[in-house]
Amino acid sequence: MKKSIGIIGGMGPEATADLFRKIIAATDATHDQDHLRIYIDDHPQIPDRIAPILAEAAGRVPDTPDPLPAMAESARKLESCGADLLAIACITAHYYLPRLRPLVQTPFIDMMEQTALAGAARFPGQKAGLLCSSATAKSGILPHALDAAGVAWLAAKPADQDTLSQLILDIKAQRNQDTLWQRFAPILQDMRQRGADYFILGCTELPILASYGEMPLPCLDATDILARAIVRACGYPLRTHSDNSQI
Repeated sequence: MKKSIGIIGGMGPEATADLFRKIIAATDATHDQDHLRIYIDDHPQIPDRIAPILAEAAGRVPDTPDPLPAMAESARKLESCGADLLAIACITAHYYLPRLRPLVQTPFIDMMEQTALAGAARFPGQKAGLLCSSATAKSGILPHALDAAGVAWLAAKPADQDTLSQLILDIKAQRNQDTLWQRFAPILQDMRQRGADYFILGCTELPILASYGEMPLPCLDATDILARAIVRACGYPLRTHSDNSQI
């Protein structure tokens, strides 16, 4: 039986559009009618996730708005539309998934789990260079998933992690685009020199950033992995990848 997907989006809007495009590209379709039914709530007013996650990771009570109520509102709206499954078009926001799941009846496709399983399957015994936001790194949501799947990984150096977080913000704001790649490339080279065999693009803005230049190692695009997991879970055939650097 074919299922529909509901996507909690807007974190940010361009990353949500990227997921939508990749679901379409991942579906083995020859007619409009061969594609999934997709409900998208592009909800940019969901409060910032990074500041409260970093506060909690530091053992402090967050002094910024809690994004969970707005995420729950979005999930309930998608549920009321008739979505059979739910997904979140933001890796960092998966920090709230354990608290979000009990608030709705509809099951979620877990982007963290899917990315970790893809790393284990595509690059067995190899080490991932984990590229992600500071909140994702410090909260441990993706590192824990990689550990559970038996995937070896290395993190960016602290100064490089700060640069990555700024690059992600610049992608969201569509600013400083002429310097994005020259700031990104040294981070990639450093991780390669320290033993990374491939990269995990562990933020939904990073596949957009990666398109600005030539990546020096194979990549796992977490957005693409989620898109393909959605197509499979909804009961639709997958299109064969033309790019064998991804699953």
